[in-house]
Amino acid sequence: MSLIGPAAGAWMLLALAVLVVSTGLPVWALLCAVASTFAALGVIGGQFDLNILSALPTRLVGLLEHDLLQALPLYVFIGVLLQRLSVADALFSSLARLFRRSGAGASLAALGVGALVAPMNGSVASSSALLSRLVAPRLGGADPARATALISVSATIGVVVPPSLVLILLGDAMLNAHTEASNLPGYILGTQRIINTQDLFHAALLPAAAVLALWALVAWWQGRGANNPADAVAPRASEMALALLAVAAIVLLLAGVFTGKIYAVEGAATGGVLLIVSSLASRALNRVQWSEVLGNTLALSGALFALLVGATSFSLVFRLFGTDRWFAALVLGSTLAPQLTAALVLLLVALCAWVLDAFEMIFVIIPVLAPPLIVHLGDAQQAAVLLLLVLQLSFLIPPMGYAVLMARSRSGLAQVSTSRIVKALLPFILAQLVLTLIVFSAPSVVHLLDAPAPAVTNEAPLPDLEIERQMDPMASEPAASAPGLSP
Repeated sequence: MSLIGPAAGAWMLLALAVLVVSTGLPVWALLCAVASTFAALGVIGGQFDLNILSALPTRLVGLLEHDLLQALPLYVFIGVLLQRLSVADALFSSLARLFRRSGAGASLAALGVGALVAPMNGSVASSSALLSRLVAPRLGGADPARATALISVSATIGVVVPPSLVLILLGDAMLNAHTEASNLPGYILGTQRIINTQDLFHAALLPAAAVLALWALVAWWQGRGANNPADAVAPRASEMALALLAVAAIVLLLAGVFTGKIYAVEGAATGGVLLIVSSLASRALNRVQWSEVLGNTLALSGALFALLVGATSFSLVFRLFGTDRWFAALVLGSTLAPQLTAALVLLLVALCAWVLDAFEMIFVIIPVLAPPLIVHLGDAQQAAVLLLLVLQLSFLIPPMGYAVLMARSRSGLAQVSTSRIVKALLPFILAQLVLTLIVFSAPSVVHLLDAPAPAVTNEAPLPDLEIERQMDPMASEPAASAPGLSP
């Protein structure tokens, strides 16, 4: 492959992956560096004109004006605040007590907290930080490898449970990808419409519920009989009341977003306001702690916006080389069966997600790989759910899986070998693989909650003569004079 030909984007991706793994530098800086280097090579090699790069500022301004980006700081703020407040602690204590008779109360409570908090928590990193602080000290009777595995899988629940920030951003990316796919050869849009974020919420809900059910079964099997102190601690009445209020508020917000009564950004804002009111009423944070919460929110939000700027610069150079068209032509020209080609594209997504996090995948990789994937599957909602499941799966594969790395570095649990963590994670991974195969082979499962199609009438259209006959009386009535225009 030529370094500055249409395949130059592949070299860009390879260079990015190597630098991410080997340097430990911020990904946004690496994105800008790789984009700048290959842009210089493209200009020197005559692949494109230098003046075309002047489109970058306009693209950045247009991107940052996107309404969905209002959700970024909101979700970051909720994630940071949840790590400071006692809401998650109350939820964990109440759930552990509720499931204590199962013999694995602490393990099931960890998954429960992940399922309830993840949709409002924003990211895998934020969920991992919260669960490491909350769950790790309370799993004293569990094997460290199994405890690390449990924190890892719980931290990824927000990848598939709507309306998390990952799903909101992926919904916008899939809207653009579906639009591009509709213009590619071999894809017929027909009676379908371009999907939106609400369609993705509906498609992802049942697979997300199935993931939770299967993982709860695995967590119960692994955690039964473990002597976890959290199972025996009875929560205080105030904790129970706080947990009930939190569950009610979360369920109402999620139901409002899922049904379309509340926009996802509005839901995040409402959740943030409720947390602020709760913290002020309980005086849970002092002035110094509030300053730290706001400072961390600004720092993390800035990092995400910097990542977005780097990804926009990277994708501009990537597309100037024509690598997106080259890759689409390569995939669409495959002589393999469409299902096999789609499986290979998903495998490539999994390999990329093994070294990148969810936001980097959505900003950099998904826009390139999703359009040909949609063409081969013929179903944009199925493609979106498969991408979510593959992302979640990749984050759980040691040693580079993002959720596993975060859990091992932040949980404070005893360090164990990678082979032991693999053994502990294997049942969760197998359950995820089974569900992914079901969605891949039976796309109808992602359409069970689709909005009903408009009713089709059997009445024949009126003939032209009948339409003219009904219009004649209106034509014969004198037209009313407009105010101020009468003679």
